[in-house]
Amino acid sequence: MSTVLIIGSNYFNYITSVSNAFTVLGWETIIEKYDLPVHPFKGIMKWKHKLSLNRQSLIDQNRTNYSAYILNRFESYKPDLVFIMNGGILTGDALLAMKQKSKVVLWMYDSIQRYPQCINHIDCVNHFFCFEQDDLEYYKKQGKTACFLPQACDLTIHHPIEGIKKDIDILFIGTLFGYQKRINLLHEVIKAFPNQRIKVYGIYKPWYKGLIKCLLRERRDIFMNHNVSTEEANALYNRAKIVLNIHHETQSNGANPKVFEISGSGAYQICDSNPYILSIFPNKEIGLYQSKEELFQQIEFALNPANAIICQKKANAARQIVANHHTFINRITTVLEKTGYPVITDNHSNK
Repeated sequence: MSTVLIIGSNYFNYITSVSNAFTVLGWETIIEKYDLPVHPFKGIMKWKHKLSLNRQSLIDQNRTNYSAYILNRFESYKPDLVFIMNGGILTGDALLAMKQKSKVVLWMYDSIQRYPQCINHIDCVNHFFCFEQDDLEYYKKQGKTACFLPQACDLTIHHPIEGIKKDIDILFIGTLFGYQKRINLLHEVIKAFPNQRIKVYGIYKPWYKGLIKCLLRERRDIFMNHNVSTEEANALYNRAKIVLNIHHETQSNGANPKVFEISGSGAYQICDSNPYILSIFPNKEIGLYQSKEELFQQIEFALNPANAIICQKKANAARQIVANHHTFINRITTVLEKTGYPVITDNHSNK
């Protein structure tokens, strides 16, 4: 049995979904999980980062330390394949050292524009996968080849829940602090639909950025000001008549994980449109908008009781698309095909 060393952050536990997909496809997996922005060799490191007067120096030192740690683990494990998610915590030298003895694959789970320390990693690995199609063009202009690998859904986590009550009219779950585009648009939605039950989950005004602002924050009935686990998110999706999805400004031709997770849960999704998302749902299986006015029209349509059955049929169709084409098993199958490893196809299912 071939062995894969999987290296990634503990961000929403996506690394476990990747590991499970490799396991289903017949691989032995080893996980090396780290925290961001620094690896927690000691719990005090997080506080050092928060209080440091030179955070970049601290991050650089921890990249060096973690790279040395990973190389020791690599020599101990001797894996056939190294699968890295984002890789911002690793140095190029560490990647090259592993590449001498194993195939090394890096999957950018975010735009390279947000991780400048990863931009040159394409020169240090065997295969470089991007989740944003515009990143492929960036490398193409440099004469380099990257592959497109969008994000995915873990159907063991995101799935319909039978008999659950739809007691939330409009729901949003996601990062808020520092994402002013999302915050502004959500305020517009709240203003436009004052009589609807709206819930927003995500840290909005963190206490460590201003205790007074946190304590005096507005609309506590809507802005919950805390994150939720993936399992909690699935339950909330199932309770919502509409789940909003708003991409980060850097993403113009790709899909964030929520595109797949919301539809995987069976909920009706309204999302900002881009060419890639249009290609996934060609028959308007989700509501798509390109302006605030179009968003409001989509919300009004979905909240009309006369359209409830139509929206549920669309949501069911979207879920089937995700189940057939956009799971972690689909993604890792693509990785194995690209890297030349055989794919075992008789012992797994996305459903």
